[in-house]
Amino acid sequence: MSDTPTYARLIAAELHLSFDHIINTLNLFTGGATVPFIARYRKEMTGTMNEEVIVAVQKRFQQLVALDKRREAIIESINEQEKMTPELLKALQEATTIQDIEDIYLPYKPKRRTRATIAKEKGLEPLASLILNQTITNLSVKALQFVNESKGVPDAEQALEGARDIIAEWVSENKTGRDRIRSIYHRSSSITSAVLKGKEQEGQTYQNYFDWNESLHTAPSHRILALFRGETEGFLKVKLAIDKETALTSLEKIFIKTNGDAADQIKLAINDSWKRLLEPSLENEVRAFYKAKADEVAIKVFTENLRQLLLAPPLGQKRILALDPGFRTGCKLIIINEFGQLLHNETIYPHPPVHDVKQASQKLRSLVNSYKIEVIAIGNGTAGRETEDFIRGIVFDRDVMAIMVNENGASVYSASKVARDEFPDYDITVRGAVSIGRRLMDPLAELVKIDPKSIGVGQYQHDVDQKALQESLIQTVESCVNSVGVNLNTASEQLLSYVSGVGPQVAANIVKKRDEMGGFKNRQQLKKVPRLGDKVFEQCAGFLKISNGDNPLDMSAVHPESYHIVEKIAGSLKRNVVELIGNKELLRQIDIQQFTGNNIGKETLTDIITELEKPGRDPRSRFEMFEFSKEVREISDLREGMELNGIITNITAFGAFVDIGVHQDGLVHVSQLADRFVRDPNEVVKLNQKVKVRVVSVDSDRKRIGLSMKLGSNNN
Repeated sequence: MSDTPTYARLIAAELHLSFDHIINTLNLFTGGATVPFIARYRKEMTGTMNEEVIVAVQKRFQQLVALDKRREAIIESINEQEKMTPELLKALQEATTIQDIEDIYLPYKPKRRTRATIAKEKGLEPLASLILNQTITNLSVKALQFVNESKGVPDAEQALEGARDIIAEWVSENKTGRDRIRSIYHRSSSITSAVLKGKEQEGQTYQNYFDWNESLHTAPSHRILALFRGETEGFLKVKLAIDKETALTSLEKIFIKTNGDAADQIKLAINDSWKRLLEPSLENEVRAFYKAKADEVAIKVFTENLRQLLLAPPLGQKRILALDPGFRTGCKLIIINEFGQLLHNETIYPHPPVHDVKQASQKLRSLVNSYKIEVIAIGNGTAGRETEDFIRGIVFDRDVMAIMVNENGASVYSASKVARDEFPDYDITVRGAVSIGRRLMDPLAELVKIDPKSIGVGQYQHDVDQKALQESLIQTVESCVNSVGVNLNTASEQLLSYVSGVGPQVAANIVKKRDEMGGFKNRQQLKKVPRLGDKVFEQCAGFLKISNGDNPLDMSAVHPESYHIVEKIAGSLKRNVVELIGNKELLRQIDIQQFTGNNIGKETLTDIITELEKPGRDPRSRFEMFEFSKEVREISDLREGMELNGIITNITAFGAFVDIGVHQDGLVHVSQLADRFVRDPNEVVKLNQKVKVRVVSVDSDRKRIGLSMKLGSNNN
């Protein structure tokens, strides 16, 4: 019913953006462009919208399309019933939300047989209309006219009862009434919970919610999800409650216009409608609304954590010895070269029960020398701290860094098809250790091989809308991969699949063609890849980089469509492109205005010059070393008041979790993150951030550690 310009006008008004920029963005989407491509290479067309705004435009466009599809289906349904009127059609055409459309449709929506439909079959609808119109002077006499034993109406009281059933359904389907009750729910409802009988001991996780009551519209998202989870798991009974008298009074003001017998019947019908129809229906609707809002917050927290983890500083190309620690089964040891290729693996036993420290030490010293190891990566799981202590106690013949690595998800990778394809001749212990070493070298390249939900940076991830979560996670991974860029000749199939416009099949074809050719020499050779046509090339070429290729610009984020601009700039300075790259003094002489035009504006030219200054630059921050306190290894070592080094491992709506090296993360509640009010923990901390914390509480039995970051300006 609407076209793209109509959608663009609505979105522009809602988001306070330019109509031209919105219509350009929608046309780009229609043409198959991706969010990273639009954000990076079509800035003039979008007015430099960032990815977040572009995604918002995309989602709102999809919502409006879905709204119109539903509108069309409802109009068709009502037309088929031959109940359409000009007023009804106008109302449907002017409705701006799915909720409005569904409310208008409710009286016409095909439904199973109800008490109201049964009463209508008995011929009682005229009586219901008379009562609702409140013009009858002698209701009891009038009701006698509808007595019909053959239809199951033996007396006047049965006739009135059936009429009330019809009125109750009319009340429940009245849009004004539903809107008023909704308003009460959103304004003054409460969310309550109580423990189910006999579940007191079994449901100790939810002990805090055994007798809970708070305002619904101010309840934090994480608590709403926790309450609903407790209900789903069978420990809690959760109820959304509003004042019944307020609700009934609000409805009576709509339907009751006089005093007398008819008003009394309507009041009875309203009570019945509230108990049997309206309250259950609207409570479910409001539940769904607040659940969706809570999901949105939880998904946002999850995706922001994932973004920070994926964009964690890479150590870079180093020769790495990686250890997956263990006690009884020993520590699995692997060695990878600077390209991530597995060179060696074996197991050492530096801890009880085998506990051959001398042999393990000699083996490590020998391997470090033989393979010229630069870094030792240690998984932070079981026996991680003990293995770190063991490593730091060895005197090596060369300088070697020992670094603890978050191993969340390594076991998931090691058992995956991706890992089996990479290392078909090795078991899961070797694959897991390789993952630990590689994620230190380049977290992004390695973590894209793991389902984001298995990396351990989410909260209530199994409780939220899984489709919405998956879409947001994939979008986040794509955003991170394209913001960093990908080395075309070394990237894995999984990493390539997230490049703008590529996808799994084309990624597999790229790898196959790369192997056949012995590597790509220039970006134009991508067009030889099966199924990589002009549109895919346009979308992906700028994000795929080639080191030491035929064209120096192929190592940069300059898109091939703009190479001629760079050549023109170089020519204007009487230099070649190679002389231009990295020459800041020369680049500062460029007059941008001289080269604008033909869809090349100031924004694109500024990006090109920035890229030429430092081609192939990595937007991620530099890697920093970190050490836990040597005096603290177990939760039993903790004392209130201790100040310790820690690493942020997870960020939630209510605070941040910090690894302080005792195998159990501590919680810095949002109120303890700073010496000021903090609404969103992401304002203060980032994933993998190194912080200093103070221990404020320790509950060894429940394995809960309370921490505070209120330490002045000591945090990094």
